[in-house]
Amino acid sequence: MSDSLQQQSRLKQLIAKGKEQGYLTYAEVNDHLPQDISEPDQVEDIIQMINDMGIQVFEQAPDADELLLTEGDRSADEIAAAEAAAALAAVENEAGRTTDPVRMYMREMGTVELLTREGEIVIAKRIEEGIRELMAALAFYPGIARKLCDEYDLVAKEERKLADILVGYLDPADHVPSAQEIAEQNANNNSDDSEETADTGPDPVEAKKRFTALKRQCTKTEKTLEEKGYDSKEAQKEMAKLGELFKFFKLTPRVFDPLVETPRAVLAIVRESERELMRIVVRECRMDRKDFIKSFQGSESNLEWIDGATKKADVAER
Repeated sequence: MSDSLQQQSRLKQLIAKGKEQGYLTYAEVNDHLPQDISEPDQVEDIIQMINDMGIQVFEQAPDADELLLTEGDRSADEIAAAEAAAALAAVENEAGRTTDPVRMYMREMGTVELLTREGEIVIAKRIEEGIRELMAALAFYPGIARKLCDEYDLVAKEERKLADILVGYLDPADHVPSAQEIAEQNANNNSDDSEETADTGPDPVEAKKRFTALKRQCTKTEKTLEEKGYDSKEAQKEMAKLGELFKFFKLTPRVFDPLVETPRAVLAIVRESERELMRIVVRECRMDRKDFIKSFQGSESNLEWIDGATKKADVAER
């Protein structure tokens, strides 16, 4: 294996490691840099590229509590890691010639192949799958699915257009047209200039069918939650069914953004409360950080956790 390929392989492993653990240290990065890169500006440019990939770089490995509440995707994406490693390797191989960020960026762009039609399809499918997972998770938040049903009720009353709330559906495509098929379709559409077809938006018949099923399941889920409680197996099962219906709606930004903002705002409050709790327990109550993290994870909603932690602290003092 050539030196360039070996270096690229090492960088790929480094990026995958960073995405998996959520961070890298300067020492780990420096270990993977060629010896001819020694200028601070060169190193900082490379560190910035790693940061742009969503990987934080620290002077030393952070404590576990620093990462406890850190959000982010830590999945080691093989394709993204390979492309990023190729880009970094290209920059590093030629870094000795210039430290101009613009030239470095242009060289990086030149080393990454343009997406093919197949590559675009793969990425598009992954994006849609991510949105479906998000929508399914949103359905577990109380009131989210009902809000969407209320929006559709306004459409049924002709107080709002269907296109104002719905773009389409996120159903997995059974057949993705090839580039040639798309070109032929465009040619056929352009051949008859006298007939212009306007985009009428989602099919109202299909929308009515889907929203009727969603409203029915929403009512059933709300009833089960009221009778059995959120943590019951029955309620979890009904919410999973609700998520399966909810996740296929491709909503407009006007509707989607407020729906996401509601749980996001609540999550921010919860995270801040957890940070404050950790500060009080660790700094004022003198509980060991590692013990707090180990015992608190999985017990965030357990109201009896504080009693158990207090008893353990009393035993430790004796």
